[in-house]
Amino acid sequence: MIKLRLKRFGKKKEASFRIVACNSTSRRDGRPLEELGFYNPRTKETRLDTEALRNRLTQGAQPTDVVRTLLEKGGLLEKIERPSIAIGKAKLKEKLEKKASEEKQVQDEKTESE
Repeated sequence: MIKLRLKRFGKKKEASFRIVACNSTSRRDGRPLEELGFYNPRTKETRLDTEALRNRLTQGAQPTDVVRTLLEKGGLLEKIERPSIAIGKAKLKEKLEKKASEEKQVQDEKTESE
């Protein structure tokens, strides 16, 4: 299976990445089938070869999670709600509601004592 993933290059502690298409069994920094873009996490610079990426996606290439988010930001893929993110948002909302109700109870107790 062909995967779209990041290939690391650059100096120590100053990594940059290339977005590449490669076989799923090949090494991270192995020889890719095709280079499709560039991503620098320090400056948030992203360059995408949109035509080549669309071609690979229509052929059935599967992007990794990080590459999927880069493609979503670039407008090549529709943003999808991942289950883990939905669960995290639900837990956060529940936590905020619980905290708000506790604060309201504390304020009610203060007004009753006055």
